[in-house]
Amino acid sequence: MTEIGGSNASLAIAIPGRPDAVVTIAWAAATDTGKRRAANEDSFVAKSPLFAVADGMGGHAAGDLASAAVVERLAEIVGSDFLSPRTIERALERATADITTIAGDNELGVGTTVTGAALTLQEQDAYFAVFNIGDSRVYAFEANELIQVTVDHSVVQELVESGALTKDEAEHHPDSNIITRAVGFNAKPYADFWMLPARTGLRLLLCSDGLTKEVTDDRIRLHLAAGLNPVETAGALIDAALASGGRDNVTAIIIDVLDAPEIADIEDTAPRPQRH
Repeated sequence: MTEIGGSNASLAIAIPGRPDAVVTIAWAAATDTGKRRAANEDSFVAKSPLFAVADGMGGHAAGDLASAAVVERLAEIVGSDFLSPRTIERALERATADITTIAGDNELGVGTTVTGAALTLQEQDAYFAVFNIGDSRVYAFEANELIQVTVDHSVVQELVESGALTKDEAEHHPDSNIITRAVGFNAKPYADFWMLPARTGLRLLLCSDGLTKEVTDDRIRLHLAAGLNPVETAGALIDAALASGGRDNVTAIIIDVLDAPEIADIEDTAPRPQRH
């Protein structure tokens, strides 16, 4: 378990080229080993402008090291107020090389999921570049509505998209833990990206599947709607996962946009085409 950063009740960030235009955010992160696991293989980075959760795979030591490699490489690119998606991609490529070294002669391979959000600029407007590899998730809560932004890279998600399973059936399917994309396993990382306007009142949840396999989307929405601050909300979500069984490591990051200048929606928020 590697934790980089933590919480901040309010940070004002000036938007370049726009006098007096400021976006103000708050955030908090929380994690727990859970009730069934001997070690916590989740890691996170929560340092503006970048926030990410990684869920390691490959055995206790290897999974922890894989998730740590990702958040450490992502933390290295924190240094300016805004980041580009390409900068994030390069950090994930460096993490993949690190994980290859970590794996050594591990026959099963070593890898990790990663999901996150980074402040970025789109024509002098502030956006969150949401990114994902694997089945950790980013949710957006706005106007009392919860939306799952990311799309799981998993066997059951492919079955849902084909119509063979409903979303509810997928959550309890025996193959629900089999993912189709990860950072590591000697493969180039391919992240999907979405661009979300950083609007006043937007709340983001970044989490490992230790939360989503224990707490339904309806309950997640109620926690995000409760009006508690990020520290209290992240803690309440972890407590809810533990109360429901805590069968896996669980990590949650909450990001609130406290204030932001008006911004126009972009028309297309689908994942960017992958570069092969």
